Amino acid sequence: MYAILIQLTINPQFASEAATTFTNSILPKVKSAPGFIAGYWVDPVNDEGFGFILFENADQAKSVLPPTIDWAAPGVIINKFDMRRVAVSIP
Repeated sequence: MYAILIQLTINPQFASEAATTFTNSILPKVKSAPGFIAGYWVDPVNDEGFGFILFENADQAKSVLPPTIDWAAPGVIINKFDMRRVAVSIP
């Protein structure tokens, strides 16, 4: 299993628009990608957000990284993407 870790900054003035774009455009692309297992995003703190997406294998995880799909949303800056093998999982 592989995880994509996403660190981002969200301008609070665009939070509503960013949430709409995420829900209507980005999330469906990620969710329909082959090997998708689950995705988690936490509420931003001090405008910093974080997401964690799980895929069955590395190639499937890579398929959702930019520029393969567009992650652009109003007022959102993607600070960092990272992909790592999941070492331990607790069901």
